[in-house]
Amino acid sequence: MNNSKFSTAMIARLAMMTAVSLVLLLIVRIPFPPAPFLVYDPADVPIYITAFAYGPAAGLIVTLVVCLIQAFMLGGDGLYGFLMHFVATGIVAVVIGLMYARNKTRKRAVVSLVTGVIVATAVMCVMNLIVTPLYMGAPREAVVAMLPTAIIPFNLLKAGLNAVLTFVLYKRVSGFLHRGSTVAAAEGAGQNAAE
Repeated sequence: MNNSKFSTAMIARLAMMTAVSLVLLLIVRIPFPPAPFLVYDPADVPIYITAFAYGPAAGLIVTLVVCLIQAFMLGGDGLYGFLMHFVATGIVAVVIGLMYARNKTRKRAVVSLVTGVIVATAVMCVMNLIVTPLYMGAPREAVVAMLPTAIIPFNLLKAGLNAVLTFVLYKRVSGFLHRGSTVAAAEGAGQNAAE
């Protein structure tokens, strides 16, 4: 019964973080001047926070739902947009979720966020070189030319800003995110003591 309650609480919190991410996606849209088709939004912040709070699997679940809704319901470039967004955000969620879970300190949080940003930027360079010519029909040479002027700076800027916001906000909301699990653990301990 306690596990059922905890699972329900977890699902509710993941749904809430998904909703917050989608709201941010809709209300904050800032074109990147060197390449206006690239747009900054802070929608990844709730996803990063989810990965910190509950681990990489939870972060990936929220990423998947947000990316599906954005790509196929909010006009986010269909399969191409889904794939690029899922990989860019999912990589960071996995890296920070795995690294932070091993040692939950402020220093570890910073290291995991910086590592996630760097890894995601490198992976997105490869993704753009492989996927963009296939889906967008752009010559690979044109994509290579955009790496130093648009793709790398944009990915560093977007993931970096969202990482900073995550670091600033995480501790402020972590108490709320963990409240259900704390209550469930306390109830379970009380029940075991009574038995």
